Amino acid sequence: MVAVHEKEITHRSATAEGKIKFSNRDSIKLIISNSNKKGDVLSIARIAGIMAVKKTAELVPLCHPIAITGITVDLALNEQENHISVQCTVQCDGKTGVEMEALTGTTVTLLTVYDMCKAVDKLMEIDGCQVVKKSGGKSGDWEISGR
Repeated sequence: MVAVHEKEITHRSATAEGKIKFSNRDSIKLIISNSNKKGDVLSIARIAGIMAVKKTAELVPLCHPIAITGITVDLALNEQENHISVQCTVQCDGKTGVEMEALTGTTVTLLTVYDMCKAVDKLMEIDGCQVVKKSGGKSGDWEISGR
């Protein structure tokens, strides 16, 4: 584990995004009508993402436990393109960044959608999970252009 004791405490933020593509329209229809047998897909996936952010240091062996100060998990359903986009933003005041927490929140949100829809769509695809924005810390702020 990297020593961070000499780093300054700064406000840090990271945003990760990803999407899940459906192979048919059945899952989207069930999500929109809130008729999925397992429950409210979007709400449950959001809660799963929030819970995952808080467990990141337990899941990723060399990831520091961080006192999180804010978590936002947004899911956007795109009916025309037959996918759900997920964006997870994590904030803290600490000595190390929250990129891993944002990625964990995004991926677990996507995995939860997959789990809840797998009975209807066996060919879903999770795609494009990446950190798209970061602020704070020694390396400074950056964002993927066009976002």
